[in-house]
Amino acid sequence: MTTDLKKTPLNALHRSLGAKMVEFAGYDMPVQFPLGVMKEHLHTREKAGLFDVSHMGQAVIVGPDHETAAKALETLVPGEIQKLGIGRQRLTVLLNDSGGILDDLMVSRPSTDGRVNIVVNGACKDADYAYLDDRLPEGVKLERFDNRGLLALQGPKASEVLAKHAPAAADIKFMRFEELKIGDITAVVTRGGYTGEDGFEISTWEDDTEKLAKLLLDDDLVEPIGLGARDSLRLEAGMCLYGHDLNPEISPVEGNIAFTIGKRRRTEGGFPGADRILRELADGPSRLRVGILPDGRAPAREGAEIQSTDGNVIGVVTSGGFGPTLGRPVVMGYVEMNHSTTGTEIHLMVRGKALPAKVVDMPFTQHHYYRG
Repeated sequence: MTTDLKKTPLNALHRSLGAKMVEFAGYDMPVQFPLGVMKEHLHTREKAGLFDVSHMGQAVIVGPDHETAAKALETLVPGEIQKLGIGRQRLTVLLNDSGGILDDLMVSRPSTDGRVNIVVNGACKDADYAYLDDRLPEGVKLERFDNRGLLALQGPKASEVLAKHAPAAADIKFMRFEELKIGDITAVVTRGGYTGEDGFEISTWEDDTEKLAKLLLDDDLVEPIGLGARDSLRLEAGMCLYGHDLNPEISPVEGNIAFTIGKRRRTEGGFPGADRILRELADGPSRLRVGILPDGRAPAREGAEIQSTDGNVIGVVTSGGFGPTLGRPVVMGYVEMNHSTTGTEIHLMVRGKALPAKVVDMPFTQHHYYRG
């Protein structure tokens, strides 16, 4: 480990639990715990897993009122932020001038007027913050929350676990949030997550993060989960990983996340790259992110070539690996639009061999979000 890696508030706890640590997004992070990636993955699907996501960037956009702050953010993203209700959250994307994705981020509206909360990816946060600082108009500013930690409690037993300490958590619906007391710890609790399972993301002050993690890990239903299982869980759930499935060249339409483009925004535009994105919505993109299931057991990794059955190159794998829940390899990648239809037979080039595969619907495993 290099000495200049950043540390989350749980670094010492991870090491005390026997985690294998790796560099991720400039941080010293746990890739797995003694349970191992496969068992961590399955435990999260069956009970509840606790993830340290404190490397992600938490910040707030502040204006004189909500409309001003929301309008300012809408000049940089295609989501409808002005109509976001108090206590609600949505996914959107930060765009460059050509309509490419600089990052995917969560946006939420607290009860405090004139504030819009954002959570950005750890690997992108410094660039995101600089971009926002440069482009937000006069009277609207970005404030960073570098003194907060972030945990994700995920799995079918997550609500049961959290409700033991904060009963009101059980009634929070998907993509909504509340400020709650978890034991004697004040936290902002959002229902959602990156695994496709029911669960919560819990933001609290940095000094309370380890105490909160220990409280949750004290439950027999909860195990600590590392980056390895986080990746296989999100892949099965059909979730994008920025820098792999999304990048500054890819539009939200090509990325198959057009749901991030609000209805009003599709009519009025007013965001970077709107001409391109609205054209792709109307006419279809030239390529599309799709789910792929290989016929055999050999996994296709990022960068593997995708070919048509007659040997023409039609795309590239952006995420691939073994899906423990399915017991087989799963793949995401970009293919030319005329090869993107569900059921299309294709080939994946793995170690010089063309392996049969098929385009399938995503997610690979059913989502289990709580909608009330």
